Amino acid sequence: MTVEQVAVVTPRKRSRRDEILEIAVGLFAARGYHGVSMDDIGTAAGVTGPALYHHFAGKEAMLVAALNPVSEGLLAGGRERVAAAGGDPRVALEQLVDFHVDFALANPAVIALHLHELDRLPDEPRREIRRLQRRYVEEWVTVLTTLRSDLTDGEARVLSHAAFGLMNSTPFLGGEVDRTRRATLLRAAALRALLG
Repeated sequence: MTVEQVAVVTPRKRSRRDEILEIAVGLFAARGYHGVSMDDIGTAAGVTGPALYHHFAGKEAMLVAALNPVSEGLLAGGRERVAAAGGDPRVALEQLVDFHVDFALANPAVIALHLHELDRLPDEPRREIRRLQRRYVEEWVTVLTTLRSDLTDGEARVLSHAAFGLMNSTPFLGGEVDRTRRATLLRAAALRALLG
């Protein structure tokens, strides 16, 4: 295929469903799941509450749509970073931290929603999200135990969760420190927690 034959790839245009979901996530994160009605979401999105049912079966479906793809994306992205490291566990760990810090800074409302509302999901979607999260954690555990032979899997899991706590603090950070500096600080703190 010649250069002339390569199609230009443009980013996918955000759908109305994506826009509504982003509004719902922001409202859920700010007011809590039970503090938001379909009418509230519709008003914020500029549509009637009943019109939302063309996109989602209800608030519960919105919550599932907000949280499940995040867990899938973290697992896929984590695996990609590890594979791209070419077998170097230090590079893999640094790539995982960079990836997660970028995610956390870009998605504080999703993190807040996850922290406070995951238990509101029905059993099956909640189990699936937890399963994806465990697999994501195991990517970190494998890298960390390869890098640090002094750690058991359980100890690496503890350190990984501690690092997630640091990186996932973004919903609680004010704007007094610019994003680039916040990324630097979070990255350094997570690596120190993981490397000892």
